[in-house]
Amino acid sequence: MSGTETLPVTEPGAGRRTKRRMLVIVNPYATTVSDRLKNLVVYALQGRYEVEAVSTEAQNHATEIGREAVDGGYDIVVAFGGDGTLNEVVNGLHGTDIPVSVLPGGSTNVVARSLGIPNDVVDATEHLLSCADDFQPRPIDLGVANGRRFVFACGAGLDATAAHQVDSHPKMKHRLGPWYYTWAAVKGFYSDYLRNPVVMKVACDAGETEGVTAICQNTDPFTYFRGREIRISKGVEIDDGTLSLAVLHRALQRDVPFIARRVLGKSSTAGEHRRIDVFDGITEGRIESASRDEEGNWRKFPVQLDGDPIGLHGELELSVDAGSIRFVS
Repeated sequence: MSGTETLPVTEPGAGRRTKRRMLVIVNPYATTVSDRLKNLVVYALQGRYEVEAVSTEAQNHATEIGREAVDGGYDIVVAFGGDGTLNEVVNGLHGTDIPVSVLPGGSTNVVARSLGIPNDVVDATEHLLSCADDFQPRPIDLGVANGRRFVFACGAGLDATAAHQVDSHPKMKHRLGPWYYTWAAVKGFYSDYLRNPVVMKVACDAGETEGVTAICQNTDPFTYFRGREIRISKGVEIDDGTLSLAVLHRALQRDVPFIARRVLGKSSTAGEHRRIDVFDGITEGRIESASRDEEGNWRKFPVQLDGDPIGLHGELELSVDAGSIRFVS
């Protein structure tokens, strides 16, 4: 935000007699969040809401704050950060009557964009102010992976390897943005997936297959690259009660340019490549390792939820939790 930009301000009490109570959960380590910006956002929102802001202090802290907010009398909880912050918030509030929203503070902000919330925090704040007069939370689905919810995607394999690399170097993530993620994906492919990758068995209510990477989507697009939609499956929406599961077979080096072209194409999707199986309209799935190490133990694969790595797993149970969170957008 440049020095000439100002956040929208509405006079306290204007246009309504009773303000809704809002809890803003701030991730101070998110890419574009600062104390100054947080204070400006809160000041602007106070024109239409009774606002309380709490900053997270550690991983999963936003989930704890969300759970504590259930009995706090709040009318809305807003995640001010990236997709990972929103993920933690919904894991604390799913299944409750408290609606959530998001102010974009991350590097990509997939959920905000896919739900029509402006990617600029100034515009997003103004949008949230306008929602005070037309407050209509709508139910959306959440995906479930081994009991933990995700909003837009869960990945096992190459994308999770890249997410771990990016998450381990926040300064590079902030400096290079999507280019660093691209570099991490290429590096991960050549170091871990070109030779002897972990092969996964994938089964769902639409079929079975094997591969080295599996991506489960709750909405489309999968992500964004410098404003361009990155699409893997077109057959899923965030409120249709289903998921989509795409599985990449063991790709050869010569396949990478063709897959990349489909991913970055304006109208095509990666799912149209012959080395990728896509299962749309599913409600359950299972991913498990089919590879053993030299000692005969099952090898584990990396997993990410909404862009944040959650470690190595030998199996992953997937399902959809339909309409389990209400969203203001």
